Amino acid sequence: MSKIIAVTNQKGGVGKTTTSVNLAASLAETGRRVLLIDLDAQGNATMGSGVNKHEVAHTGYDLLMGHADIRNIIVRAGDAGYDLLPGNGDLTAAEVELLDKDNRERRLRAALVYVQDDYDLVLIDCPPSLNMLTVNALAAAHSVLIPIQCEYYALEGLSALLDTVEQVRAAINPELEIEGLLRTMYDARNRLAGEVSAQLQAHFGDKVYRTIIPRNVRLAEAPSHGLPVLRYDKTSRGASAYLALAGEYIRRAAEQAQQRELAQNQSGSNNETQTSLA
Repeated sequence: MSKIIAVTNQKGGVGKTTTSVNLAASLAETGRRVLLIDLDAQGNATMGSGVNKHEVAHTGYDLLMGHADIRNIIVRAGDAGYDLLPGNGDLTAAEVELLDKDNRERRLRAALVYVQDDYDLVLIDCPPSLNMLTVNALAAAHSVLIPIQCEYYALEGLSALLDTVEQVRAAINPELEIEGLLRTMYDARNRLAGEVSAQLQAHFGDKVYRTIIPRNVRLAEAPSHGLPVLRYDKTSRGASAYLALAGEYIRRAAEQAQQRELAQNQSGSNNETQTSLA
């Protein structure tokens, strides 16, 4: 079964789509089977994956409205190395039309059941706002990855997002957890960036990824060529950073799996002890 991660932040311009595209490409580079879902009506993740958002036959809108089967919507993202469920301006209509639909918060979750064994990881690029599309992503996800720019208003916006995650966990998806916080567009020369970074580490500890995504010209240029930075310039600092992030994610996932196995073994051992005593 695939791990589903929503990449989200209610504040725009923090590197959410950049992270979705480049983490997908970096994980695919390691041999993982990756699906990237573009749930943002701007369709930037679609274009950044080398797919023309104006020419696709179907998008996430058709999926959420029940107009097409998920397997008929997913396309190959060219040289990026992963599969893509594209998005474009049609998703704007979905925000409104979903309000009148049954099971409106869980439509993406229900659809992903049919491809859950086809992928090791599903990444969802969410809109920079809390709407029905974002709620669908959070309802479908196992965890949330939060790109955050180290600037003055970052912590305030983060607080609002964490409140939203808690509300979704309580009302819709009790399994939802925080995957990690990713510092993006980082400029080490900026004193404020260092101060905010230190605050994040103090408040969230191990939830903050050690990997930091720097400001990088190649990273900014890559989307205009319809390529992840790994395919545009593999030697760039941006490409190196996202490869490092993929490696860190893989190591974390392995450690978490080992901890779960140990906990299950311990639980089984305790049960056996109690049975023998009885």
